[in-house]
Amino acid sequence: MSAFTPRLRKAVVPATGRGLRYAPATKAVPKEMLPLVDKPIIEYLVEELAEAGIEDVLMVTGRGSVAIEDHFDAAPELEAALEKQGDPSRLAAVRRSSALARTHFARADADAGTGEAVLRARDHVDGEPFVVALADDLIGEDETLLVDLVAAQEALGGSVLALAEVEPDELETVAATVEPTEVTVRDVPIGDVVTVRELVTGPPAEPGVRHLVPLGRMVLTPAVFAALEQQGPGNGGSVDLTDALRALTATDADGGGLHGVVFRGVRHRTSDKLDYLKAVVALAADRDDLGADFSAWLSRWVEGRHVELSSRPDGEAPRPPAAP
Repeated sequence: MSAFTPRLRKAVVPATGRGLRYAPATKAVPKEMLPLVDKPIIEYLVEELAEAGIEDVLMVTGRGSVAIEDHFDAAPELEAALEKQGDPSRLAAVRRSSALARTHFARADADAGTGEAVLRARDHVDGEPFVVALADDLIGEDETLLVDLVAAQEALGGSVLALAEVEPDELETVAATVEPTEVTVRDVPIGDVVTVRELVTGPPAEPGVRHLVPLGRMVLTPAVFAALEQQGPGNGGSVDLTDALRALTATDADGGGLHGVVFRGVRHRTSDKLDYLKAVVALAADRDDLGADFSAWLSRWVEGRHVELSSRPDGEAPRPPAAP
């Protein structure tokens, strides 16, 4: 982690979604509480915030998200059982989640949209720039993306998005039209700090432009609150954060303006089941306590499955081999 010390200390984590892509697992458990090996998704996110110097986190949750609040609270019964069992490492892990940051909670309707969740943070951030972090993307533990975003905001003003460069066929719903900025920010490579001129739905119209999509990390100024209130709810009743960000590109006054930092490091996506499974495998393989044994097993499993698949003339899908 860099020696850069940001002055920004507050973050907002919208966690109001229904997790429809994970149903029925999310019938009673929020998507953010699904485990990646032995920690829930949202704990990885708060660890990232804490590592970047964020001390104060507001989580905006929806109905049925009490498990998130409980996870970041003390658990005396569980702690006592682990202490009695003589398991100091697990005891420390259980206590760690409640010590990562000062966590606060607000409630918003699941159908109200990410914009409404951000609006709930107005009093909490108290007129200062703040981080918004979404659990659809988890950033590698050795990366400095949040620190880079905060440094860019302090150097350039306005709001700053994390962007990823993708192939045209990988474009998601929203893409950014950008131009280079002349300001050097910390140790971010030249060309990876840009001015966002437009957020468009689908591929940018101009041929040959960079294909950049927003990630679930941003630093916003309080100007976003006025933009959110001005647009109001859309046809589905939700308040769209993307529309408010579009409005910020149109002005440089009073905290307006929108910049981006292009991220080229390690990230794990959790937006759907396939990405989630990839994240579980990648994180397990990197663990000091599990990685070597898990990777060896996985290699043998994949090799055995490949041999069976290539040797079945009838095309019938074989059963996976038993664990070695």
